[in-house]
Amino acid sequence: MHNALPAPLLQFVATVVLSFVLGLELHSYRRAQGEGIGFGTTRTLTLIGAAGFVLWLLDGSAPRGLYLAGLLALAAWLAVGLARGAHAGAEAGTDTSGALLPALIALLAYALGPLVLTQPDWLVAAVLIVAILMLAEKPLIRRLSDALPMSEGVTLAKFLILAGLVLPLLPDTPIPGLLDITYAKVWMAVVVISGISYLGYLAHTYLFPKAGTLLTGILGGVYSSTAATVVLARQARMDPGIAAQAPTATVLATAMMYVRLWVVIIVLGHWPEAVRLALPFGLLLSGSLAMAWWLWRRVRADAPQAVNTKLGPHNPLDLPVAFLFAGLFVAFAAITMFVTQHFGVTGLRVLSFLVGFSDIDPFVLALLAGHFQVGESAVISAVLIASGSNNLLKAGYALALSRQRSMWPAAAWLALTLVFSLLWALRLG
Repeated sequence: MHNALPAPLLQFVATVVLSFVLGLELHSYRRAQGEGIGFGTTRTLTLIGAAGFVLWLLDGSAPRGLYLAGLLALAAWLAVGLARGAHAGAEAGTDTSGALLPALIALLAYALGPLVLTQPDWLVAAVLIVAILMLAEKPLIRRLSDALPMSEGVTLAKFLILAGLVLPLLPDTPIPGLLDITYAKVWMAVVVISGISYLGYLAHTYLFPKAGTLLTGILGGVYSSTAATVVLARQARMDPGIAAQAPTATVLATAMMYVRLWVVIIVLGHWPEAVRLALPFGLLLSGSLAMAWWLWRRVRADAPQAVNTKLGPHNPLDLPVAFLFAGLFVAFAAITMFVTQHFGVTGLRVLSFLVGFSDIDPFVLALLAGHFQVGESAVISAVLIASGSNNLLKAGYALALSRQRSMWPAAAWLALTLVFSLLWALRLG
């Protein structure tokens, strides 16, 4: 039986192959751009990768003097090449803004050896995939860069602040007076809700910028079913084309509310509650989809199928909105604890109904996270009642803001979901 190949040999071969692939991709990129070969041929990048591997291996341990010396030499070489290219480009009157890319690829090739030697395979693969995508998908990246306004970069920075900066800094210790509610739990709920809402916002704004009324209802339900209902009702009052399809879109937005709320409950780890809510939420979702199909069948022959509808410019990742959600989460947790301690299950049901006329997300998540002095059945009942009374609020918005007779069937269905939720809550006891 032959012995297995030595690990260093396999790692060296992997480094050479990955460097070679980078060289091939850079060569293809330059050909696609109509550029000459220039610096950074396939052979050059392969040798740079091999040199990085050998120097890292020869150093043995910190401070890695040989490897750092090689890095400085490579950086100096690249800097000279960039300076000469810029000078030649200025004399010829050509654009040399893309000359930095081969230099970055060369530095990445030099780092492949240490990556292969010290990091897990999935990280090496991820780095290579990113590099190849950056080379191969220039037209798509350029279109995205041109399409996204500067404000979206600020929005992404806000999400990174919410998820990557604030969340790790918060302790997983209880908030005074709320034994089961920790600072980390509150902010995790903020991140999850903001993230899901932001995905709906991005989908409507950039993937489907000319979404029809029905698609707007679906995407709006991911973002906020109440906000979608308000927008649809207002636009239905002004546009007959939207008015014909607004009832269907309003019901679809509510259907997506159940999906969104159930997904949030799962993501935040409330598995027992998610299991018990699966059946009533599933029935409400199925009923809403059936109602939406019936409403659509009524008007499909007369109404245009792709009337553009806008949800508005509001961005769900505004930091004040995130802080408001966190504040509501804590406030609802405190109110729920007070109500359950003094008025029991009956008080919780009344509170759930009243909360439905506001933002139910922080209440539902605070209720699930708090483990208050009521049984699991009471918690499930409260979630159903809050979502049902929120639908009653949307029914009122739909009728009052649209002033359209065609909205009555949708509003009646929304009110009927409240009746179903109340009956299911009574069934739970």
